[in-house]
Amino acid sequence: MEWIAVFLGGGLGSLVRYSIARFFSPQQFSFAWATLTANLISCIILGILISVFTKSDSPARLFWMVGFCGGFSTFSTFTAETYAFLQDGEWLLVFSNIFGSILICLLGLVIGVRLAS
Repeated sequence: MEWIAVFLGGGLGSLVRYSIARFFSPQQFSFAWATLTANLISCIILGILISVFTKSDSPARLFWMVGFCGGFSTFSTFTAETYAFLQDGEWLLVFSNIFGSILICLLGLVIGVRLAS
């Protein structure tokens, strides 16, 4: 049952992530807004879920925290986009993406935890 919960949650999270990527068509922006948006929303949701499922090993926790948030957030895309900025010599975008994403997503997690409290 645990494997199924993670599998289904991951699929749903991936579909939501894909929808955000489609909304922020890469041709429209020079910065990685779709990835930052997906990661921020995922961190807010994860912060809420951390508070809700503090000491639970339920399938719902696995579905939402491991599956959904894992499929929704995207470290590999963040890394690939940062690498592309690096290859293009866009140092401001490299450092903005790295430090901005970390700070904004950490803030998103804190907001999620506080929303659930």
